[in-house]
Amino acid sequence: MSVPDTPPEARTAQEVLMWSSRATESALREAARQLPASMRRIAGYHLGWWDVDGTPTTGSGGKALRGALALLSAEASGGDPGRATGAAMAVELVHNFSLLHDDVIDGDETRRHRTAAWRAFGTADAIIAGDALLSLAVKVVADRPPAVERITGCVIELCGGQHADIAFERRTDVAVDECTEMARGKTGALFGCAGALGALSAGAGADVATGFDDFGRHLGIAYQFVDDILGIWGDPATTGKPAYSDLAARKKSLPVVTTLNSGHPAGREFARRYNHEPADADDLASLAGLIEDTGARQWARRRAGHHLLAATRSLERVAAPSRGRTELLALAHFAVDRDH
Repeated sequence: MSVPDTPPEARTAQEVLMWSSRATESALREAARQLPASMRRIAGYHLGWWDVDGTPTTGSGGKALRGALALLSAEASGGDPGRATGAAMAVELVHNFSLLHDDVIDGDETRRHRTAAWRAFGTADAIIAGDALLSLAVKVVADRPPAVERITGCVIELCGGQHADIAFERRTDVAVDECTEMARGKTGALFGCAGALGALSAGAGADVATGFDDFGRHLGIAYQFVDDILGIWGDPATTGKPAYSDLAARKKSLPVVTTLNSGHPAGREFARRYNHEPADADDLASLAGLIEDTGARQWARRRAGHHLLAATRSLERVAAPSRGRTELLALAHFAVDRDH
C-alpha cells in the first residue's frame, strides 16, 4: 500500500508535537493535583513547569512524542484523538517516571538543559517522585482494564530493557543482536504501548492495536539507535548533555558494540582502550574517531533506517490512508532524523 500525497490539512511533525504537548500538558497538570504536594513539586520541576523554588517557567517538559503517537494512532484508527488523551497522558507519565530513575542510575546531572531532579532535590526524593508518576499513569487508565494490562506489561518490558542496558556496562562480550533486544524493551515497548493504547481508545480491535504496537516498537528501536548516535556525536547545545557522554559512561550502545564486534584494527584498539583506560576529553574524541573508522556510526544509522522502514510497513498494514496516518509517518521520520 503506497503512502498518499500529504493532504492539505495535514500538519508538520513540529506542529503535531506542539499540539500534543498542549493537549497532554493541560491534562497532566490536572492529574498532578492528585499527587502529594512534595511529589508534585518535584514532578512539576522535572516536567518544566516551574523552578526548584516553585517559580513558573516557560521551559520545555520534553517533546511529548509518545503522547503524540497515542493521539495520532487513535485518529489513524478512525477515532477521535480527544478520546485518547488519557492514553497519551499515561505514556508520558511512564516515560517521565523512567527518566527520573534513569538519571539517578546513570548519574546524569542535567536533563533538558537544566539540573536533573535528583541533583536538585536529592536521590531519594527523585526516585519517589518517579514512583508517584508511575502510579499516576496506571490510575488515569484504571477504568479501562485492557489499557492497564498494556501499561503494566510495558513497564515490565521497560525494566527488563533498562536492566540489560546496565548489565552491558559490566560485560565485554555484548552482541549486536542483544543491543536490538535491549532497545526493544527499553524504548520500543513504550512506543508500542502508545500506539496500541491510542488504537484501543478509538475502539479498534486487538489485531489492529497489535499492528499499531508493532509500528511503535520498530519506531522505538530506531529512536534508541539514533539516541545512541547522539549520545556520542550529538551537539551538547541541542542535546543538553556533555559531548561524548555515552563514551564517558562506558555505555555499550549500538555503535560501541558494533565496533567491539567489528574485527577491524580500529575496533581492536578501541576495545583495548575502552574497557581499561579512563579518558579525558581528548581521549573521548579519539575513541569516537575509532568508532567512525570501523564504519559503525554509519551502520547504526542504517539500522535505524531499517527499523523506520519496518515501522512504516506495519502502519500501512493496519491504517488506511488518512491525515492521521500521514502525520504518524511524518512524526516517525522526524523522530529518526532529529538532532536531539
